[in-house]
Amino acid sequence: MAVVLLLSDRSPAQALPALGELRPDLKHEPLAVSSLEHTLAIQPTVLLVDAGENPGQAWSVLIALRDRGGALPTVVLVERPDLERYPWHEVADEFVYPGAPEGELRVRLAMLGRRLGGVDGSVVRLGDLRIDTDTYQVTAAGRSLDLTFKEFELLRFLATHPGRVYTRPALLREVWGYDFYGGTRTVDVHVRRLRAKLGAEHEQLIETVRSVGYRIRGDA
Repeated sequence: MAVVLLLSDRSPAQALPALGELRPDLKHEPLAVSSLEHTLAIQPTVLLVDAGENPGQAWSVLIALRDRGGALPTVVLVERPDLERYPWHEVADEFVYPGAPEGELRVRLAMLGRRLGGVDGSVVRLGDLRIDTDTYQVTAAGRSLDLTFKEFELLRFLATHPGRVYTRPALLREVWGYDFYGGTRTVDVHVRRLRAKLGAEHEQLIETVRSVGYRIRGDA
């Protein structure tokens, strides 16, 4: 299920009533620049920014997100009179009116997912690292990574369990399968290759826990 993060000083029912019918995995934070610090921890698949009551504040938050290099699929909730008040297309991927019915909201999110990928929950994000489990594509700050299938599967498995430490034998079972007869050295080799492909800015995402195994940083 998609994780939807709503930035609003109103309750979800006030900001976008259709959310109650859509019933996503909904998170709610205040409409403030400081809330952006939580977006990476929450790792939403889509960000909703409420410009219904305070379009100026919403604009400031969206500008701050853009300046931080945010790559989240973003939808702005905007009233009709404010639609042309700001160039929303420069900072958001889609818009919806607060009074939009559930059917319209569902379609707009589906169209956004078709354009950008990931609104349906098929994308795992770790900061600006993007792992698409449908297309088997990984990008780091927009740079495409050329991973082998097992490198991708290892990264995907760790990324979907952030903060959890896995031993080498456990990773062999989960990623390579119970019928794999290679030694645990195989895991070390793949981790080393993954780190090299992630590059200096992202290699630290995969942490070595001495005498235990590996994990993806929980605060990534």
